[in-house]
Amino acid sequence: SQVLVPDSYTRKIVMGVEQHRFELTEIIGRLARGWSVERMATLDLALLRLGCFELKYCPEVPRGVVLSEAVGLAGHYGTEDSSKFVNGLLTAAADELRSE
Repeated sequence: SQVLVPDSYTRKIVMGVEQHRFELTEIIGRLARGWSVERMATLDLALLRLGCFELKYCPEVPRGVVLSEAVGLAGHYGTEDSSKFVNGLLTAAADELRSE
């Protein structure tokens, strides 16, 4: 069995999302009007945390790339409504956290 060693960017985002989990969840909860974080699908919440982390702490990643990747993953792996939900909330987060 082959063991894959994560690259430095993967380690950065995994560790960063975990380190800033409370802050990221607070941002998501504040922007998700009419939705509690507890009601969100687990995958959607994970993608939202990832996207918010990249928007706030990874300025080298363009805003459009953050949104496109998260929405694409939500559409592929999430529920029927995941991509729209993730797109709307991450767009609001991007407007607040980063302007480009």
